[in-house]
Amino acid sequence: MLQIRPAVETDIPALARLLGQLFEQEAEFRLDESAQRSGLRQILADPSAGLVLVADDDGRVTGMATLLFTVSTALGARVALLDDLVVDRARRGRGTGAALMAGVLDACRAAQIARVTLNSDADNDAAHRFYERFGFRRSAMVPFRLNL
Repeated sequence: MLQIRPAVETDIPALARLLGQLFEQEAEFRLDESAQRSGLRQILADPSAGLVLVADDDGRVTGMATLLFTVSTALGARVALLDDLVVDRARRGRGTGAALMAGVLDACRAAQIARVTLNSDADNDAAHRFYERFGFRRSAMVPFRLNL
């Protein structure tokens, strides 16, 4: 039975595998398992930094979502960046992504998060339709990045 739950340290190998699948389809990111494991450990060690949720299907991690927390000066409130949302390619189309998104939104409401932002590849129309089903709308803001 599918359950959405917070990730724990022992989930990290499965989460890194899922991030590998995600980064295969994203234009800007490449798999660096050591970096992904380090990032996951940092989030798990500091709940004020974020939250990692997993889709656990009878003991098997089949999806994940990563939220990162900060404060918006525009809103004067805590906000979240939905940094990752991925379902194992063999398990897609079974409602796991929707369950994860519902878990994300429930967790944000419980934490009194005022806004959730996410980034998506410009040409990923299927993902855009999925996010719009949950009320997300395109922003006029355009992300810029500088790797240091």
